[in-house]
Amino acid sequence: MEKEKKVLYSGMQATGTLTLGNYLGALKNWVSLCDDYECFYGVMDLHSLTVRQNPTEFRQNARKLYALYVAAGLDPEKNCIYYQSHVPAHAQLAWVLDCFTYMGELNRMTQFKDKAAKHADNINAGLYTYPVLMAADILLYQADVVPVGVDQKQHLEITRDIAERFNNLYGEVFTIPEAYFGKNSAKVMSLQDPTKKMSKSDENVNATILLLDDKDTIIRKFKRAVTDSEAEVRYGEDKPGISNLMEIYGCITGKTDDEISAEFSGKGYGDFKLAVGETVADELAPLQKRYEELLKDKAYIDGCIKENDAKAAYFANKTLRKVHKKIGLTGLIR
Repeated sequence: MEKEKKVLYSGMQATGTLTLGNYLGALKNWVSLCDDYECFYGVMDLHSLTVRQNPTEFRQNARKLYALYVAAGLDPEKNCIYYQSHVPAHAQLAWVLDCFTYMGELNRMTQFKDKAAKHADNINAGLYTYPVLMAADILLYQADVVPVGVDQKQHLEITRDIAERFNNLYGEVFTIPEAYFGKNSAKVMSLQDPTKKMSKSDENVNATILLLDDKDTIIRKFKRAVTDSEAEVRYGEDKPGISNLMEIYGCITGKTDDEISAEFSGKGYGDFKLAVGETVADELAPLQKRYEELLKDKAYIDGCIKENDAKAAYFANKTLRKVHKKIGLTGLIR
């Protein structure tokens, strides 16, 4: 029997507050996907363990991420929003898939090399096998599509390779996932170094817009954004700073690059930066208000987590049981 809807899977790590890049590049675009897909969104707390976490802050950040998902417009009744660590099948399948993944494949993962360079004092095995846990995340739910950015393409490719290898040995167990590219998503770069992606771990506080920044902070950061000396609002490879601001402004307003250039023709960068800052602040204001309301409604959030954890576990365990049977692991004696 064919699925009524194709399955879409994604998630974000439970470390720190999300950025404008997370919002415009992913979260904002997830909201309407439930109309066309059966959507699963994880609070990816197991992945976060590759970096040492303060336990109290870690628990708070995971809950804040859940609240931000909902505040951004993800309906917990239409989407399955759950904690990765609350579904043991993730770790269980990851171990099985470890045994079907080759060292050479993991050695080619550029993200491991990048993160190992940043955390030279903590190059742990979890950081190395991170892509296998990500593969387990996706394959557990028989995901048809996975929203990916440029830095995640390798992880989806190795997921497909692992799934195809397993299927070749044991039959059609896993759905082979395809990449999903959102129509209106934006690639948001650092405000201080527009050659790099905006990151919540950036040491320069002026480089990143956090979703919970207040209006004054947002406008101040945009006023300090790196541009150039040309004083012309136009999109181009030779103008990475202005192009980044245009990308942000266009994603929120729906205006094209030509329309933005025409709107600010003859005006200085100060006017443009202020307009972008105010537009971003106005976009985030309803999300911030809803977020504060959700954090106060403990019973509602707890209920959503409990219900969605159970739904995720149901689907994940169906796949895990099938995998265990195929490879010869015995079932539980009840």
